[in-house]
Amino acid sequence: MTGGLWQLVLAVVVFLASHRLTNQPAFRRPAEALLGGKRGFTIAYSILSVLLLAWMIAAYGDAPMVLVWGQQSWMRWLPPLVMPVACVLAVAGLTTPNPFSIGPGAKGYDPNHPGILRLTRHPVLWAAALWAGAHVVPNGDVAALILFVPLLLLALVGPKLLDRKRRRDLGLDEWTRLAALTDEPLAVMPTVLFREIGWPRIFGGLVLYGALLALHQPVIGAWPLP
Repeated sequence: MTGGLWQLVLAVVVFLASHRLTNQPAFRRPAEALLGGKRGFTIAYSILSVLLLAWMIAAYGDAPMVLVWGQQSWMRWLPPLVMPVACVLAVAGLTTPNPFSIGPGAKGYDPNHPGILRLTRHPVLWAAALWAGAHVVPNGDVAALILFVPLLLLALVGPKLLDRKRRRDLGLDEWTRLAALTDEPLAVMPTVLFREIGWPRIFGGLVLYGALLALHQPVIGAWPLP
């Protein structure tokens, strides 16, 4: 189901709808019961998300080129400079216990040593926002806007929506206890932050960045470096 702009729109809409649906208790609770609990649900949704992402990428690659603005040479520097940060955020977010947002869950979370959550309670969403935002600028065509802008908006709105939901679920006192050291300005705790994130996660993020660079040309069809 690729080849035109409407197929790309459909792929993006289905991806966003799946994300919205999985946050609805009326759907999620029966789905968790069917899939053997939260872990089974998370695995199934992760697989579905990868498949839908692959569909979006394929639809984007096959969509016709309708130019909105031309690419300037400086624009090509933005993704290579931003994506290492996005990759570290993604790896740290997906491997750090997190009762607030997307990640491996709350098991093992220590509110006195929140790791990457010191910087943001939503590292995976901010990784997605950086990825989408960095790719909008050098790709000024309609297909790129259809793909990246909705994902950018979702990633920017998501933290506030998730904070509101988690605060309601946890209760104000528990939220205050768990979130006391999270979402702090980077300037006040860089050494503590890097120590708690740990070099393995930072190295893992850089390995992910290298893998994305290597796969960009064969998968996307464009060389990612200026």
